[in-house]
This record gives sequence, structure tokens and C-alpha cells, in this order.
Amino acid sequence: MPSSNPDLPSVPRFLSEPTHTSNFAHMSRATGTILSTMGIPNPEAAHRDRPSAEENVPNRFELFLLGDGEKKVTEETDTRIPSTSVFKFNKEDHTLGNMLRARLLQSPHVLFSGYKVPHPLFSNFDLRIQTDGTMTPRQALVQACKDLVTDLGLLSREFTKEWELRKMVGESMDGGLNGA
Repeated sequence: MPSSNPDLPSVPRFLSEPTHTSNFAHMSRATGTILSTMGIPNPEAAHRDRPSAEENVPNRFELFLLGDGEKKVTEETDTRIPSTSVFKFNKEDHTLGNMLRARLLQSPHVLFSGYKVPHPLFSNFDLRIQTDGTMTPRQALVQACKDLVTDLGLLSREFTKEWELRKMVGESMDGGLNGA
């Protein structure tokens, strides 16, 4: 089959017709080698140059350490809706986004709170807050953060207390069994 473009080498007829052989993989490699020697790129070789899925994942420390000049939170005021801002959190994920959203919705001054993660490979999220106007979205966010710190401190104290009680009960039961 001659090529219509005189600058490109013609592909021999046996390479352009389908083969009926049981050793197709060998023929495919041979065809790729022949095509590459003729100056025609091999489409099968392109996938071997791509990184694997493991190589495509960012390093773990890149998910939480801020680089030079990076800010943890930035605020963009939404001019279309009154008393609304979008806060962009850098190096954070669903854990903080969902806690903040839920805590903000408990406030009577917050009309709307929602977050989205723009891309699953990048650890950042956008938090949109709309208030009734009696407080700014920034004030609502700061108050929600303070409330969360208080709640998590209480959770930590209660968990530690229960953990220590379980350890004491476990030690007394082990001591009774070993002493018999």
C-alpha cells in the first residue's frame, strides 16, 4: 500500500493488513520495531513512558506542609450574594471541611455553609458561608473554630478519663487472676 504523502515512507502491505496468528503479541512487538525503524512512531510504546499510579501520587508531607509564601486560608468576598464569602483552605481536606460546615450550620446567624474539594489529588477545599448580616462570614468562621476547639478539648478529656478508667479496671482484673 503506497503512501499518499511522498515525504513519509510507505508501509509494506503485510504490516497494514490484519494477521491471523496465535502469536499476536510477538507480531505486535515486531510491527512496532519495524515501524520505529521506518521513522513512524509506535503508539504502544507511549504508554510505557507514562508514570505508574504510585508515581503519580504526591509525597505525604506535601499534603500538609505549607510551602514558602503559601497561606493556610484566604477569603474571597462573593459580590453576587450579600454577606457571603468563600474561604479557600490550603493543605486541608474533608475532615476539617465537614467539621467546619456542620459547626457553622449550628449558628443561628449562618444561612448557608457548604464546602467542596475541587480535585481529589490536591489537599484543599473551598468553604462558602452566608450569614444573615448580623455578623460577617469571617466572624462566623472564627466563632465556629473556637467552638470546635472547645468541643475537641472536651472530647479529649472525656476520652482520656475513660481510657484511664478502663486501664485501671483491666489491671485490677489481671491482678486478681494472676494472684489466684
